[in-house]
Amino acid sequence: MKVPEKWFPLRVLVCQHCWLVQTEDFARVQDLFDTDYAYFSGFSGSWLAHSERYVTDMVARFELNVDSHVVEVAANDGYLLQYVQARNIPCTGVEPTASTAAAARAKNIRIVEDFFSVQLARKLAQEGRDADLTIANNVLAHVPNINDFVAGFTVLLKPLGVATFEFPHLLKLIEENQFDTIYHEHFSYLSLTAVNRIFALNGLTLFDVEEHPTHGGSLRVFAQRSDTGQRPRNRRVDDLLDREAHAGMTTAHYYAGFQAKADNLKNDFLTFLLDAKRQGKRIAAYGAAAKGNTLMNYAGIRSDLITFVVDRNPAKQGKYMPGSRIPITGEPWLKNSAPDYVVILPWNLKAEVMQQLSYIRDWGGRFVTAVPNLEVTP
Repeated sequence: MKVPEKWFPLRVLVCQHCWLVQTEDFARVQDLFDTDYAYFSGFSGSWLAHSERYVTDMVARFELNVDSHVVEVAANDGYLLQYVQARNIPCTGVEPTASTAAAARAKNIRIVEDFFSVQLARKLAQEGRDADLTIANNVLAHVPNINDFVAGFTVLLKPLGVATFEFPHLLKLIEENQFDTIYHEHFSYLSLTAVNRIFALNGLTLFDVEEHPTHGGSLRVFAQRSDTGQRPRNRRVDDLLDREAHAGMTTAHYYAGFQAKADNLKNDFLTFLLDAKRQGKRIAAYGAAAKGNTLMNYAGIRSDLITFVVDRNPAKQGKYMPGSRIPITGEPWLKNSAPDYVVILPWNLKAEVMQQLSYIRDWGGRFVTAVPNLEVTP
């Protein structure tokens, strides 16, 4: 059955009390993360490598073994827990989307197919599945009720358990004009300042933080139960809180010029595409990513400027980019059409994509990224 395409406004607001940045509430979480959810983490080689390093580091740091229990919230297709399982450490994944949950189960990973909450955490704990380590990578921004979500980890952790969270750092988003990472799946845009406050209100205490290059610049934060945790607070936490304050993240002025920077980036990208078309150049894109949808819909780009988008994920092929309605194809289309330019929409994976598609140079093809600024790479 065909149904009309849905369009939603995209507005971002900042609270001048707690400095949490959030999208205005237009899209329901059940509509965003449904049974046809098509984002599978396991298709990115660099992300798999990052996840395997994480498991190696956490096993060593927190002395995890066959008597431990690891729970990952937003386990997706088992991209990370497969490395936990390979070390014979008992683990459970929580994943609400049926498509990715099925892929994780195909790896023999135990999956609870549900949205994480205090209620679910209580159920797992009552079943004896409380955790020595909980993992929540790139999901904290995706939850509409962030307080209930965070409080669930306090319930699920063992008294000396550790919770780690990874999320794109709002400081990087603002300073590097990463406006395309703003989309409806992301309800929140997170600074350490805001996260520290949210955790404290919900029974968790930060004790360490790391900065990572993933997703254009991310934080990995370490937390423990406020009532029972015993790990001392690393100086890195206070240093980063001070850096955010010094940058002005606790002032409205800090956010005031962001719209103008996004407009300038959009105009530069459109000018490039229009000039290339006038010169008779053929342009394709790679990566049917959410950030690419933000960029193309904001700029009003359609298939007259970018003919098709290539994606390795078969679940996306044969469909269309939302809004722009540009067809999504497999990689053979790229080889057969030999475009002059390939726009890398998931610019955070630029190095990986350029290596994967290095053969476009055989016909003189060049790579283009629009964020954080327009760049054409031979």
